[in-house]
Amino acid sequence: MSAGQINHQQIEKTIGEIKAILATVIDPNTQKDFVSTKSVKNIQINDSVVSLDIELAYPAKSQMSVIADLVKHALQGLTGLEQKTFQINVTTKIVAHAVQRGIKIMPNVKNIIAVASGKGGVGKSTTAVNLALALAAEGASVGLLDADIYGPSQPMMMGISARPESLDGKTMEPLQNYGVQVSSIGFMIDPDSPMVWRGPMVTQALQQLLEQTNWRDLDYLIVDMPPGTGDIQLTLSQKVPVTGAVIVTTPQDIALLDARKGLKMFEKVGIPILGIVENMSTHICSNCGHAEAIFGAGGGEKMCSEYGVDFLGGLPLTMAIREQADSGKPTVVADPDGQIAQIYKQIARKVAIKVADKAKDMSSKFPTITVQNT
Repeated sequence: MSAGQINHQQIEKTIGEIKAILATVIDPNTQKDFVSTKSVKNIQINDSVVSLDIELAYPAKSQMSVIADLVKHALQGLTGLEQKTFQINVTTKIVAHAVQRGIKIMPNVKNIIAVASGKGGVGKSTTAVNLALALAAEGASVGLLDADIYGPSQPMMMGISARPESLDGKTMEPLQNYGVQVSSIGFMIDPDSPMVWRGPMVTQALQQLLEQTNWRDLDYLIVDMPPGTGDIQLTLSQKVPVTGAVIVTTPQDIALLDARKGLKMFEKVGIPILGIVENMSTHICSNCGHAEAIFGAGGGEKMCSEYGVDFLGGLPLTMAIREQADSGKPTVVADPDGQIAQIYKQIARKVAIKVADKAKDMSSKFPTITVQNT
């Protein structure tokens, strides 16, 4: 056996040992090891360097150095590699995932996430905008569709007052702020003008906003739904390729009663529930910092256990969240390193991981069959 063959065998043996070690290293975000999730790529060994890629299926800009250090620390104890330098390259690759049966995914949108509530006033729009901003902060390409035709609030929350342009006379360009593409009926009407429309006009407006907005290569499109289970929700479930839904509620029984209806509606139409967010979990006094469960405690978590869905996180009732959203600079961009922004970012990461766990969309893999007369 030649020296080259011996060297090649040794490298293959070492690569096997590296994979065995990484099979025991747990991603702190997914709670799964890097080998079973097929995250480990391109292991290479030369005289002085060991390099490999960790490819994550969720956006994790803030987590990349943590994961690289975790992998490097695990490999440094491997016999024979003590004198080598480690190059751990952590990347993200977000793909399209399966949607309702019989509906095709949109060409420029990989995953659509509906943010919904059974009733108004639970902070759904505030959650939707901060979720979109948190995903963008983690490196994803994100869009925000304001589907609340009767009461569009995203133009104010995103600090956008311009009107959309059309470059081709057929589609309109999304407006953008804080790195998020936004489309809303609110950009096209006077803020004080009520939308006195019947259901069919509203559903048509939603489809036009969705399909005629020139979304630019989105990893995620967050849809801020109107409250309830009416025409818009039915249109979304029957005609729009939705990857999953996030339910927003508050802890009190009356809100949970309506949140359950929203959850069951999505289940009936085949849209997976990605999890539940509990808003206004506790009130934090701006003077003394005392926390009090004004609307009750544990309602969202109890609902999760009843229906077997994930509890994504709870947010406090604070003046800062309201003031920041009203000023057009939501919490994630107004105070990106603050405690509440971190909660939003944790929720966004959990949502992205839940999406990544779903079956991938394989429609692009199927050949197009045409029948021709010969």
